[in-house]
Amino acid sequence: MDVWKAGDATRRAVLSDEHVDRAAAGATPFTADFQEFITKYAWGEIWTRPGLDRRTRSCITLAMLAALGHEHELAMHVRAARRIGLTEDEIKEVLLQTAIYAGVPAANRAFAVAQAALEFDRNEEDRNGRTG
Repeated sequence: MDVWKAGDATRRAVLSDEHVDRAAAGATPFTADFQEFITKYAWGEIWTRPGLDRRTRSCITLAMLAALGHEHELAMHVRAARRIGLTEDEIKEVLLQTAIYAGVPAANRAFAVAQAALEFDRNEEDRNGRTG
């Protein structure tokens, strides 16, 4: 399997087919190279390496996004973390750890973003359960 295909498969497993399809559909001539870049290098080269499992990579990603204040990406990766098996308590522990090493203000905002993402997912599950 080539690197892009491995990256696409990993990206879909972590973020969901819906997310990846939406990103691909929204690509423009200006952004298409960036989509290819992240699929190949972030997802195909880094997330597929054997040294860490996906759960560990997800924890690291959550901490880094929280520390850097990348709220949109953090919300997306909170949902991805749940998709690949992290519990809400594990996500909470990652954010508490982040508070100590990246600062309380960063973790405070990360908790708010994570809580909103988790509530969104719960509401989606409730809606799907009632309609499905």
